[in-house]
Amino acid sequence: MAHAANRSRDGQIKESVFAWEGKDKTGKTVRGELRAGGEAVVNVTLRRQGIMVTKVKKKVYRSGKKVTEKDITLFTRQLATMMKAGVPLLQAFDIVGKGHSNPSVSKLIMDLRADIETGTSLNQAFRKFPLYFDPLFCNLVGAGEQAGILEDLLTRLAVYKEKTLAMKAKIKSALTYPIAILAVAFIVTAVIMIWVVPAFKEVFTSFGADLPAPTLLVMAMSEFFVNWWYLIFGGLFAAIYFFFQAWRRSLNMQRTMDRLLLKLPVFGEVIRKATIARWTRTLATMFAAGVPLVEALDSVGGASGNAVYLDATRRIQTEVSTGTSLTVAMQNAEVFPNMVTQMVAIGEESGALDGMLGKVADFYEEEVDEAVASLSSLMEPAIMVILGVLIGGLVVAMYLPIFKLGSVV
Repeated sequence: MAHAANRSRDGQIKESVFAWEGKDKTGKTVRGELRAGGEAVVNVTLRRQGIMVTKVKKKVYRSGKKVTEKDITLFTRQLATMMKAGVPLLQAFDIVGKGHSNPSVSKLIMDLRADIETGTSLNQAFRKFPLYFDPLFCNLVGAGEQAGILEDLLTRLAVYKEKTLAMKAKIKSALTYPIAILAVAFIVTAVIMIWVVPAFKEVFTSFGADLPAPTLLVMAMSEFFVNWWYLIFGGLFAAIYFFFQAWRRSLNMQRTMDRLLLKLPVFGEVIRKATIARWTRTLATMFAAGVPLVEALDSVGGASGNAVYLDATRRIQTEVSTGTSLTVAMQNAEVFPNMVTQMVAIGEESGALDGMLGKVADFYEEEVDEAVASLSSLMEPAIMVILGVLIGGLVVAMYLPIFKLGSVV
């Protein structure tokens, strides 16, 4: 009956985390947490370990904010730091999980801890949560466990995630500013068209003179806004919503948009440099961890964040698996600058491919930093000009008849 109550819709037993207290064979009080399908399972499991259970209580977690990539990055850094300091793995999970301000992150970490406590490897525990830990993360952790260098691999992984997160934040900030300003400009223009211009129109009807062409154009646009504002706003929001839904769900749409993004003036070059930086950083991290090149390329394409480079990586992987050198395969892909392929060639010849890839990633990350800084300084006057022409043009068009009022009188 108890098991039936804990079964999910697909027939599997729903597991929860239970806090338990008991006494071991020496009579010493011990405490811990265990992930199981019910209290009875906890009692049986602990009894087999020679523990006489005195208290079992199901842990209830408060709902918290969504687990973000920043949370996972911080968790990786904390776990790497504590393992470097010699803190036992389960104790490290305890410290990080119980000290986190977001209940959702605490629940995730304690679920991982409960899995590891039952004998699951760290790599397999992470794979149970693909929403938060991608194949790259799990592959690197698995490589670290097999080679006995988990602390070093976690540190590398933390550095990789921190750099990737910083890169994404810079690109988002560069794109968010102009989009936000243009959105505000659209709202201000709509307010002028729907409420301000009709008020002027009532005044102008009593002038008894022909209105200038700019004023007539603005008034016609205003009339269209007043009559069809719900279709304009509804259609705009629906178009944006369906566009992002199609982008998220359709691979063909993603490929098309990723190609267009790379061809954008100014922004396209920044996105290309950021993509190459992520690509080379990911490959450098995996190659340094001892992951074979062909296997490493599985995760590199997806980590680049661009469908064009994902397709190119698949072609590179196919060529490398048949014996072609990485340099030649990258040249055949025709998406990497000459400098990148030359650095890779030097890395292959010298046997320091991971070091060369890391230097390429550093170079392009600095390039992105400089490009974003330049964009920010260039966009401010450009946006001011756009707003001045748009809003100023509307104001001048509506005041032209007032300037001619003297001649009518």
